[in-house]
Amino acid sequence: MPSNGSVEPIELKARVANIIFGYDTPAGRAFDLVLIALIVASVLVMMLESIAGLRGAWRGTLSWAEWIFTLIFTAEYITRVYVAPNRWAYIKSFYGLVDLLSILPSYLGLFFGDLNYLLIIRLLRVLRIFRILKLARYLQEANVLVRSMLMARRKILVFFSSVLVLTTVFGSLMYVVEGPHNGFTSIPKSIYWAIVSITTVGYGDITPHTPLGQVLAALVMLTGYSIIAIPTGIFTAELVQQVSRQRMDVQCSNCQKNNHEVDADYCRACGAALPEAIEHK
Repeated sequence: MPSNGSVEPIELKARVANIIFGYDTPAGRAFDLVLIALIVASVLVMMLESIAGLRGAWRGTLSWAEWIFTLIFTAEYITRVYVAPNRWAYIKSFYGLVDLLSILPSYLGLFFGDLNYLLIIRLLRVLRIFRILKLARYLQEANVLVRSMLMARRKILVFFSSVLVLTTVFGSLMYVVEGPHNGFTSIPKSIYWAIVSITTVGYGDITPHTPLGQVLAALVMLTGYSIIAIPTGIFTAELVQQVSRQRMDVQCSNCQKNNHEVDADYCRACGAALPEAIEHK
């Protein structure tokens, strides 16, 4: 029979773990909101420190603020490791690695120079806000998108390979037509121009000057507009198929309509209640 002295620390540890890792209690939601506010504030401090004028005038204040954030996140990480039900699982998890990387640059900077700009990785931790918003109900829709991309991966790979071949050909031709004196100093740089042009971005840092080069550039741009809809069509087709698979082949007893949503309780056409045999997945 354990004594009160041994039970209370265990209960306290479980209570702290529920606050830190949980989100279904007021304390857990409050903890996450405060943590997100600290993360955003620390990233803003890092951004302000990158501005030369502010860095010169407020360097001491910004440096102190950054170290305060670092110590807070260090204490939070140590607490998470201590109260985690499975410590190694947390340490090796995605969020465990992000939590560690969010504090590591400040300490490494003491020995290897200024690495504070790597602290932008803290912004990834704002992903925890999805737990507060209870977006788990959208997980099924997210899975549909992921499955659509996976099913279309071969077609998209073929399309990507075709575009890569086209940009290589166009870039090589432009290198021959324009040459180094017009900015096309190498085939890789010419391929870069072809990629920028075929994606209709057009930075304008390299432009053709000869009539033949301009004709080739026009052909590249028209090709870009012609193929830009292909990956969209591929993905849309797969998405339609995945959505159709999500529908149940259950017939309404009132209007005989079928293909209702997985979580549907009523008919999409007449509003009548679906048969009680429907089981939500």
